[in-house]
This record gives sequence, C-alpha cells and structure tokens, in this order.
Amino acid sequence: MRKTPTVKDVAVEAGVSVGTVSRVIAGEAAVRPALREKVNEAIAKLGYRPNVTARALRTSKTDVIGLVVPDITNPFFAQLAASVERAALEAGHMVMLASSHEDLEAEQGHILAFLDRSVRGIIVVASNGNSDLEIDAPVPIISLDRRFGSYPLVSTDHAQAASLVVDHLYALGHRRIAYIAGPPETEAGRMRRKGFVDRAQQLSEAGEEIELEIVAGRFDYESGERAARALLAREPGDRPTAIAAASDQQAIGALRAARDFKVDVPDELSVAGFDDITLAKLVVPRLTTVRQPTERLAARAVERLLDQNSPDEDEMVEGSLIVRRSTGPAPGRGASPEERPEA
Repeated sequence: MRKTPTVKDVAVEAGVSVGTVSRVIAGEAAVRPALREKVNEAIAKLGYRPNVTARALRTSKTDVIGLVVPDITNPFFAQLAASVERAALEAGHMVMLASSHEDLEAEQGHILAFLDRSVRGIIVVASNGNSDLEIDAPVPIISLDRRFGSYPLVSTDHAQAASLVVDHLYALGHRRIAYIAGPPETEAGRMRRKGFVDRAQQLSEAGEEIELEIVAGRFDYESGERAARALLAREPGDRPTAIAAASDQQAIGALRAARDFKVDVPDELSVAGFDDITLAKLVVPRLTTVRQPTERLAARAVERLLDQNSPDEDEMVEGSLIVRRSTGPAPGRGASPEERPEA
C-alpha cells in the first residue's frame, strides 16, 4: 500500500522547512512567491491532502463555510446555493449545506451544529418568521436574501426591482393590475410589495390612475394558481389585464390558471414574476420577470464573510427586468418597439 504523504514529505520534496509548508497551506501572504510555488508543486507531485480535522484543532476553524437555506427544493434557493458554492470554491473554501425547511428551530439547530464543526463562517438565508436568535459566535455570520436576526444582509434591492415591473406594465397600457404578494413575515415579501405599491401610486398621481388590487400569497406555485383562479373567475370586464407576482413560482401558477380558464397570455392577460429561476425561460409563454443577480449576491456574501474588515452594514444590489413573451400591450393598446419582448 502506498504511504500517505505528510507535511514532512512535502517539505523534503520542496527543499523548505515544515513551517514554510504549513504557512503555504494556511494561505499566509508573507510567504515569498518562489517558495509558495515550490511547495505547491511538491503538493501536486506527491498528491498531498491537508488534514482538515487536525488543522481545525490547531486553528479553531476550517476552510468550510456553513450555508443554511429555507428550502432546497425551491428553485431560487437551489440556484443561490449553487452560486454560493461556486464563489466559495473560487476563494478556496467548501460549502456545508443545510435546509431549515422554513422551520426556526431547525435553522437554529443547523447554525449551532456548524459552530460545533468550527466552520470559517456561516451564511444564512433565513426561514419565514422573525428569528430573534443572537449568537456570540466566534466566526462571522452573514444574512443572504432574507434577513437573519440583526446580522448584516446582502440582498437584491427588492423595492427597486419590484418598481421595474410596474413601469413595464404601465408602459404597456395596463391600468387594472393585480399583485400577488409574498408572505408578510419575510422582509423580501414586505419590500417587494412596498416597492410595487409605492411605484403604482407615483404613476397614478402623475398620469392615468392604476386600479391596483393586492392579493395575499406565499412564494409557491399553489399560492399563485389559487390567487389567479379567483381573479380570472370574474366576468371579463372585471378581471385585471395584468398579474404581477412576488415570485416566479407564483407567476407560473398564474400561467397555469390562465390556461385552464382559456385566457390568452399575453393577448388578454399579462403575467410577470420575480427571481428569474431557470424555469422562467422554459414555460410557455416564457416569463417576464425580475432577475436577481445570484452570482453577484453569492460572491459578495462570501467575500464579506472572509473579509475580517468587512463593515457591519447591509448591502443592496439592484435587480434587472427581463422581458419575455408573457407580457404584452393591454387589450386595445399597441406597444412601441422598445416595449416589445425579445424572441
């Protein structure tokens, strides 16, 4: 059986001290580039793998980042988790993933378990509800997308992004608009609703009035379909000409309801979502939606987690509107060329 290479073997191969090898493995910047290169070449040649457990015992931390998401089956959170993993790998770290299943106790249990395993830091996409858990943690904790306790948040500017949908629908001539809101116990749900309502009021005061109807909902498919069914069951003259949703899952549920009611999208009804999950460009018609910059959000969360001098403040990133085939001019109105979606 081949002997497992040790730090001493690497040191002999590279012609340096064991201490130099240890400093290179620890990522210390003080090591001269020439020595670092020799050590890395020796590591690659011998196939040496650092003993993560032993290192954790010495330094009280590993090169592992803990990540808690509310529901890994949710397409958006799955995309966000994949983005965090890529960003962590680029920074030389691995991700340990846990799903809270929207349960506060499970969420807190995962965080405490991560701390027991000496992770480098923890990124939390909070579950529904307002967690009051405050931990005197020896490692940094960052909130991502949804706020966890009082820990700094890296998030899309939900209010700004929601206002983009209002502008788009208004430009297409829609004046009877229904908004399927997200859960009010989440900051994202509240801010998306506020951004949508505030912008609708601004446009109404400056021009033609928008008849805006708010329907309470969750972020899932069933919620969107249920809300849309109630709206589309009305007489055609009482229906909204556009439905905007606080999530793509809700919007896709609304598309399903429109198909069942034989309401043509977008000729009779426009539908828009929020998140730009992968499914948004696969459904028919393809969904107009707000794109959350998951790669940017994940990169900033990881960077701030690993930066010892990161400021203890929130960071908002702007979203962008992706116009596809699910939105079109309100019945009886035409669209200017710049309002028409791409194929």
